[in-house]
Amino acid sequence: MKRMLFLIGFLLFFLTGCNLATSAPTVAPAFTPTPTQTATPAPTSTPVPVEFAVRVNAELVNCRFGPGTVYVLLNEFHRDQSLRAVGRNDPSTWLVVRDPGNPGGFCWVSASVVETQGQVSELSVKPPPFVTVTDVILRAEPNHIQVNCTQFPQNIFFEAQVTANGPTLLTWKWEASTGITSETETMIFQESGTQVINHFYLVGGANDYWMKLHILTPNETIKQVNIPVSCIP
Repeated sequence: MKRMLFLIGFLLFFLTGCNLATSAPTVAPAFTPTPTQTATPAPTSTPVPVEFAVRVNAELVNCRFGPGTVYVLLNEFHRDQSLRAVGRNDPSTWLVVRDPGNPGGFCWVSASVVETQGQVSELSVKPPPFVTVTDVILRAEPNHIQVNCTQFPQNIFFEAQVTANGPTLLTWKWEASTGITSETETMIFQESGTQVINHFYLVGGANDYWMKLHILTPNETIKQVNIPVSCIP
């Protein structure tokens, strides 16, 4: 009996010891991703535009809107006057300079009448400027009509003086207050200057008429003239 109790106690002790000896499960550490490092691009340097001084070596030099004598004159410079060249045309026959008479503005001088203090070939090539219509003067003749009511229709003559700052293709059309619109017409400006275009219109009775001139190219411009027409019975 004592021997039996001893065996049972021994077995219980053995089983308990096995449970205590069993190691606790190992918990793997949480995975922490390594932060990705983004390469910072090296700063790129912006090339500095080349410009240098030029000196006028003629008695009087014209500075124009574009690279050629066909462009409108903007300024005049005298011998030994110093200017800053900032560009050129493709064949390097004309230079773009800062216009001292127009702060922030530029004009073109012939390379043959200035002495450069730098390499012209290093200047950036500039395209010719966009030519525009700079002024339109529109008038009607007569500018008002008063006649006997039996004297209609009456003819009105319109004249427009159109000024452009360089060679360009001018297109335009007329629009009357009566709803009539002319066909588009065309004129070539071989150089800067003023050209005249004309138009005639018949009015059939008393009214307040107007006529509009629509400049379509090179830039859109509208001019209007009013013509009051009255009659005496």
